[in-house]
Amino acid sequence: MILPLMAGVAVFFIGAFFQNIYYSFTNKSSFGIPKFVGFQNYIQLFQDADFYRALVNTLLYVVICVPLVVVLAVLLAVLLNTKVKGIGFYRVCLFLPAVTLPAAIGLLWKWLLNYKFGLVNEILGTLGKGPVAWLSDSKIVLVSISLVFIWASVAYQVIILLAGLQGIPVCYHEAARIDGANGIKRFFKITLPLLSPSIFFVCVTTMINVFQIFDFIYLMIPQGSSGTEASRSLVTYFFEQSFVKFHKGYGAAISLMLFLLILIITAVQLVCQKKMVFYDD
Repeated sequence: MILPLMAGVAVFFIGAFFQNIYYSFTNKSSFGIPKFVGFQNYIQLFQDADFYRALVNTLLYVVICVPLVVVLAVLLAVLLNTKVKGIGFYRVCLFLPAVTLPAAIGLLWKWLLNYKFGLVNEILGTLGKGPVAWLSDSKIVLVSISLVFIWASVAYQVIILLAGLQGIPVCYHEAARIDGANGIKRFFKITLPLLSPSIFFVCVTTMINVFQIFDFIYLMIPQGSSGTEASRSLVTYFFEQSFVKFHKGYGAAISLMLFLLILIITAVQLVCQKKMVFYDD
């Protein structure tokens, strides 16, 4: 019964993965038969200034997005877990980005952050501030993309954390309340430790998603603008090399380096979880 699914996984995931490794050792392009070139692509990669710039940008995305997504998701999940009038309406409003296509989100924010007639600059104008080139100024374009990613990603992580919060036994909070612990102490002594498995899952998945950031950059940043280089990530650089310049062998090497980077960081997180994550057995 699972044979059709496994066949698809074997062909389009496992097979494609190993094929990509092979292509990284060739000079494959869109035409002609690829020739084996050994480690030439990797030697070129480590001498490529654009690759290092894309790597630094990707790490900056991680440093900005991951902590903010996790902190905001925890705070919003705690607020949504309280008994407040109209809580269902608030949950629906917060969950809307989680069910919206990334393409729609990217195009929406592209118009909101438009330099000439974007709503954000219109609001700044009413406050007496000049327009800001959110998507073309090399100094702030990376922050602009990061804020859009955070806005789009928090909702899904809140769902996971909210499920984790609702799985915490009420008796722990009741016992702490009887012992005189206030809300802040209960949050740091009970809620956070028991929620740490869900927080760890959110950290790992958010980290992987940020390393693979592409759609918002591709949809929001005009190609060839002054913000292109400042916002370029490893995945967008892979796309440029593989499908714009048709250096698919070189692009395969970039994607493999990204895979190894994600693998190493995820392995470090899995090792660190033994000291940071509390499992209520």
